Amino acid sequence: MTEISHRRSLGFLLLLSLISVQFLSGFSDDSKSKNDTKSDVHSSSNGMKGSTILMLCIAIAALVGLSFVLFRLWQKKKREEQYARLLKLFEEDDELELELGLRD
Repeated sequence: MTEISHRRSLGFLLLLSLISVQFLSGFSDDSKSKNDTKSDVHSSSNGMKGSTILMLCIAIAALVGLSFVLFRLWQKKKREEQYARLLKLFEEDDELELELGLRD
């Protein structure tokens, strides 16, 4: 079961990365009609766009990673609560047995 969840999370990360690549290609500017003086300014602004996009991708990856870790911790806590409930259900209650007269 954990193998299925790992495959599903890897598939989700792959899908997310493919979508982000589509956004990166949408941000590129391919216009060739600018003159030489504007191209110098344009090339420096492309560097800013590239670093901004890189920082955005890193932030999104960190957010996804943090969400995954928090989800796993939540699952572990829930599993421990269910196990404690199960143990409580099957533990022997001496007082109840004495009240019902099942034990001397």
